[in-house]
Amino acid sequence: MDHEAVWAAYDRQIRREARTDSPGARVERAGAVVRQTGAEHDWNGVHWADIDETTADGVIAEQVRYYTSLGREFEWKLHSHDHPADLADRLRAAGFVPEPPETVMVAEVAGLSTEPELPEGITLLPVTDAAGARLMGDAHDAAFGQDGAGLGERLAARVLTQLTETPDAVVAVVAMAGDVPVCGARIEFCPGTDFAGLWGGGTAPQWRGKGIYRALIAYRTRVAAERGYRYLQVDATDDSRPILQRLGFAPLSVTTPYVYRP
Repeated sequence: MDHEAVWAAYDRQIRREARTDSPGARVERAGAVVRQTGAEHDWNGVHWADIDETTADGVIAEQVRYYTSLGREFEWKLHSHDHPADLADRLRAAGFVPEPPETVMVAEVAGLSTEPELPEGITLLPVTDAAGARLMGDAHDAAFGQDGAGLGERLAARVLTQLTETPDAVVAVVAMAGDVPVCGARIEFCPGTDFAGLWGGGTAPQWRGKGIYRALIAYRTRVAAERGYRYLQVDATDDSRPILQRLGFAPLSVTTPYVYRP
């Protein structure tokens, strides 16, 4: 895989030419930025910005005013190669709080396995309705705990909206241990691009290390291959990065979510 060519394609297709990832949201090209605005449960934030040392602070302030006027928490999705070089410092000075960094990883679909190998006692349930979306939310809570923020519930609402309003844009699946959801994952498609995005995959603690995450990668790879996508993209945590590297994913960049809460 040509690292520079893939990164240039990703930067252009996914960031500068971003499409909405939710039926209720819209992507706006407002001056120097490409941003998404949606409802409270949608992702709100800045995908990309054409800024330098002389314009950065003003553009940052504009986004703070814009999202604050809507009462929205939002994210500035900073990548390690973004300009200016001190953009992270400028965001912190403006009141943004960094969350844990993730590694943007990409693999060619043609080089990945498309056959899930499941551990004994696990079956895969395609998510097609409200009941399945609730299972995805429960799987998230089983993997990461219920922290009072309602993240599992918000995920279920998001997935159900996608399934209802843009069913061709997402495929979701839950790994079940009997009637208990232990892992949920989805693949989101970017029509007109070479990339499909993998999201989720967190597994309940007692089921980790048994290959469920790898199986869900293979399941979603098969869907991407059937739809003609060339690359899979993941924003990988430190836990998932080693697994993805062993499967054939390569790191492109590091992305840090900088969050502003009005």
